[in-house]
Amino acid sequence: MSASIVILLLIIAIGLVLIEIFLIPGIGIAGIAGAILMITSLVLAYEVGTAFGHYVLAGTGLISIGLVLLAFRTKTWDRLSLKSDIHSKVDNHATNLSLGERGKTVSRLNPMGKAMFNNKYFEVSSKGAYIEADSEIEIVQVDHNKIIVIQIN
Repeated sequence: MSASIVILLLIIAIGLVLIEIFLIPGIGIAGIAGAILMITSLVLAYEVGTAFGHYVLAGTGLISIGLVLLAFRTKTWDRLSLKSDIHSKVDNHATNLSLGERGKTVSRLNPMGKAMFNNKYFEVSSKGAYIEADSEIEIVQVDHNKIIVIQIN
């Protein structure tokens, strides 16, 4: 194996890692291929000669450190992370419901599902039993946003 092939593989590996950092971050295919080519070029460099292998190892190590530092300095990680804040809150209108209030299931409760009380939809939980859709129900417990109902026979 000649030294020029080893250097060519190393240049291709660096190019693939740079593509991973700047063009297609997060996919990983180019970065993994670049890392595999770097390792392959190191193995082939030692087949050329021990001294050449040491030089390629030192160069690859320095280049790898430089690429990692470059990745942290660029906005690569900013493109992958969520920067927006969530300002919404849980709609706490479930506390407007009272015990004994009657409504109708919209979906099957097994044991959770949707129900309608006063023309508003709520997520409710049955007290252990399955309740079919369009059944009459009654609230037996309200604990913050958890509404527990039973079927009215």
